[in-house]
Amino acid sequence: MTISSMTGFSRAAGNSEACVWAWEAKSVNGKGLDVRVRVPRGFDGLESAARDRVTKRFRRGNISLSLDLTWSQPQTGVAVNEDVLAQVLKAVAKVQDACPSATPPTADGLLGLRGVLEQVELQASAADLDVLQSQVLESLDQALEQLSEDRGAEGQRLGGVLHDQLAEIEILSEQAAGLASLFPEAIRQRLKSQVELLTQDIEAVNPERLAQEAALLMVKADVREELDRLSAHIEAARDLLGQNEPVGRRLDFLCQEFNRETNTLCSKSTDTQLTRIGLDLKAVIEQFREQVQNIE
Repeated sequence: MTISSMTGFSRAAGNSEACVWAWEAKSVNGKGLDVRVRVPRGFDGLESAARDRVTKRFRRGNISLSLDLTWSQPQTGVAVNEDVLAQVLKAVAKVQDACPSATPPTADGLLGLRGVLEQVELQASAADLDVLQSQVLESLDQALEQLSEDRGAEGQRLGGVLHDQLAEIEILSEQAAGLASLFPEAIRQRLKSQVELLTQDIEAVNPERLAQEAALLMVKADVREELDRLSAHIEAARDLLGQNEPVGRRLDFLCQEFNRETNTLCSKSTDTQLTRIGLDLKAVIEQFREQVQNIE
């Protein structure tokens, strides 16, 4: 049994002299593969690489990746705004021209003026950033490997549930097949009794026409073909559960086939016990379908 769930979670952390980081990966059900990546400012280049890694590992699911990174040292500093300083010095020169006796401003005074000094974000060198991103991606690989294992473990659990439900569907199908009302002779006797009751006051009934109508009713009431197809679908589902590849979409299609055969069985049934079995089948098939929605 090698099926995989679409639900999982993992976390992988790493560190260097410059910073510490941690990836979180979350996966939930999805019709296709949808990847969302959240990284800190300055690490936008990781997003494409992260998406590529996910698409190589997974086929279905809504997968969210989140990178949390903390620098060991503050990544901000102070710098002189050259444009603002030039404007201030120009204004100082005008004042000194107009009032030569004015005290010249000190450097401390100039730096204390609003806008002359500003906070800036320190940038790592391109080489250092490449090394750091490579290390961070190694941690992502670990997180995705753990996510794959988590989805696989959940898939194993779901596989057991699905096999149990298939066994229940099979038992109900066998019960339906064993009912005497499914066999032609039982149907013939029932129709004969009904026809005799309806025609007891009629002097003459065309035997040939009566036989044709009886045969037609027997064909309409016979559900053995539906049960045969249901049995084939059960075997097909078991075969899919043993395959080493994503089978969620094909299992979902089989659920539709299960429902189609069961609905036909219920609509054809003229027997209360068979109808009850048909309703039980529909309930188990719906439970099976709900679990299949979790399969990759």
